[in-house]
Amino acid sequence: MKKKVLVTREVFDETLACLAQHFDLTSNQANERWSADDLARRLQGKDGVLVTTGDRVDEALLSRCPQLKVVSTVSVGFNHIDVDACTRHGVMATNTPDVLTQSVADMSVCLTLATLRRLGEGERRLRARQWQGTHLKQFLGHDLHHATVCIAGFGRIGQAIARRLRGFDCTILYHARSRADAALEQAVGAVHVTKDELLARADIVILILPYTPQTHHFIGRAELQKMKRSAVLVNMARGGIVDDGALAQALRDGTIWGAGLDVYENEPDVNEGLFGLDNVVLSPHIASATEPTRQNMAMTAARNCVAALTTGAPPNLLNPQVGARVPGMAGQPAD
Repeated sequence: MKKKVLVTREVFDETLACLAQHFDLTSNQANERWSADDLARRLQGKDGVLVTTGDRVDEALLSRCPQLKVVSTVSVGFNHIDVDACTRHGVMATNTPDVLTQSVADMSVCLTLATLRRLGEGERRLRARQWQGTHLKQFLGHDLHHATVCIAGFGRIGQAIARRLRGFDCTILYHARSRADAALEQAVGAVHVTKDELLARADIVILILPYTPQTHHFIGRAELQKMKRSAVLVNMARGGIVDDGALAQALRDGTIWGAGLDVYENEPDVNEGLFGLDNVVLSPHIASATEPTRQNMAMTAARNCVAALTTGAPPNLLNPQVGARVPGMAGQPAD
């Protein structure tokens, strides 16, 4: 008898076709938003599930789904999944690294430029038919070329951003828990700095670090006050890394010049204080939203799920100690 798999949000036809070859499949192609209770109810009797960042997988959910063997998220970030709880319940957890690196790096530069050049504000004025023609001091912004850009987080995406910024002749600084090797620093033209140096020196801060308890409110009121009044903050990482309430206040007060945000605390809810501000560009968590990238993400998640339920060794396993002990499965956990 085929194992049973649930897909919690709308995905591509080829993703469903891949899964349907192996499993008895149930999918939410209507793209309905499900509560935690809805998800737990629909997971009864399911062996696997494809989730997105809007689905919380925690102890409360897992305790209600004893048959579940794999949670495969269509994302590289996995702070919506309690991996320790998955391990306790013998559930494999997987993600989709690598496939979205280049698209997110592109969008990081896009959102940075949109913020620096006040693109959102200009478009709103134009659409409201308030533009009266060009004059010398209209919509004055800041340049990206020759700016000092500090990247917080220097994994694959941070490094890809740095490579793009070299074309703008930027001074590139980075901050990360572990310093990159000298050859990589030289290749991308980046210099490692402390967090305080990052805040003090940056014309632009781009956040692309993982969300953990240690990075919660990595940028808060105290950090914003250490930044230049002319500085721009761009959050490409995860909501919760920035204290959005403190940021809204800083933007109102002129503590920093502007911000570009693709992610938010408690999304899809957004701090109301951000909406009335012209000096922030808001985008709806779309950094990876190109058709090829999202298709690749979904197929990677599907392949993870297939491998987990057939071999016990999915290629992107977040808790490899589980894969080796799943009953009735051959293979070893992935590195």
